Amino acid sequence: MTKLLFDNFQLFAGTKEKIVDNAWMVVDQNSGQITAIGTGATPQADQVVDLHHQYVMPGLINAHTHMMMNALTNKLYYLSETEVTLQALANLKESLQAGITYVRDCGCAFNVDIKLMKLHHAHPFVGSRIMPSGQPMCMTGGHADFTEGEHGGAVWGRLVDSPDEMRHAVRENFKEGAQNIKVMATGGVMSATDQIDDTELSVEEMKMAVEEAHSKHMTVAAHAEGGKGIHKALLAGVDSIEHGHYLSHDDVELMKEHGTYLVPTLVSGIVIPKYGKGKLPQYMLDKEDQILDDFISNVGYAMSHGVKIAMGTDAGTPFNQFKEAPVELELMAEHGLSNFQSLQAAGIGAASLMGIDKEYGTLEKGKMADFLVLDDNPLTNIKAVQQVDKQVYLGGKKQF
Repeated sequence: MTKLLFDNFQLFAGTKEKIVDNAWMVVDQNSGQITAIGTGATPQADQVVDLHHQYVMPGLINAHTHMMMNALTNKLYYLSETEVTLQALANLKESLQAGITYVRDCGCAFNVDIKLMKLHHAHPFVGSRIMPSGQPMCMTGGHADFTEGEHGGAVWGRLVDSPDEMRHAVRENFKEGAQNIKVMATGGVMSATDQIDDTELSVEEMKMAVEEAHSKHMTVAAHAEGGKGIHKALLAGVDSIEHGHYLSHDDVELMKEHGTYLVPTLVSGIVIPKYGKGKLPQYMLDKEDQILDDFISNVGYAMSHGVKIAMGTDAGTPFNQFKEAPVELELMAEHGLSNFQSLQAAGIGAASLMGIDKEYGTLEKGKMADFLVLDDNPLTNIKAVQQVDKQVYLGGKKQF
């Protein structure tokens, strides 16, 4: 075992609301795991890296991304698999440089997220670690029924219109290597053919997705914006509600009772009206204008009333670039969470939702050495995570 010692830094481990001064950390360079972590006298090592009393914290985890999408061109239709792959590689690199060491992709055409996850293990490239979902589950005409392929021969989502079709689709994604299943429970801002409050999958269909996914160690994330669809997704037993625009107070209590996570994606709603006028289809602008105040209010209520939170940004959607993901922590801190709670949502919260908390989400012995090096204290200044030239490490190896 080749030991690499990181020395002389201030540690936010992600477990407690405190900074540990004069910290050190030993990493096995072969496995990328932390073998020892402490303060005071340092152990022997093969190599030493002095971090000059800067702040070290766990790498951020973005639990809701779309690596296939270009947030500036906003091209959603007739994407070829080659185009999707090139865009995904660019987004993953941008994501990592921003300090996002792990992403959960929540729906990718051609299962490119699954294919890149496998490639990342076999032939590592510069980019965030990946938890893939593959194609999202969608009713015919629903929120993921977008025509893809250079000649229109493909669809972004898996079209399912019965519990039996859902069972088959989930099993197909499992066969390909998905680790999460995304279901489109309601309409959304980016789809032209539906409204926010449209319910698009039945309770029975989503229950089937949950039953099949949970029997194969996968989680289920529900795109859910309208109130009725959110409630149906909760009755079906999904692991997380994504967005939650019209989340009711009663369903907040139901989420707390069931331990369901909310992935708020606040930044995705704010950037569309800010940058989209004259650049996006009018239906997107109209929908966002209609719901934004309710979105902020309802999600803020949930965050301030004890719902489990995992950080996610919906990166890739219009004007929602992967590099802007750290802004989500600032928004969460403005709308119901403390700085510490926001940092945990982007660390152990997201890791726990994704089922990777034994290896990721905090900096502790036995976990992977995915961490950031910052100039300022993130507990007192949540915007510290937005530092452009931060150092980013994966498995103890410097990436940026």
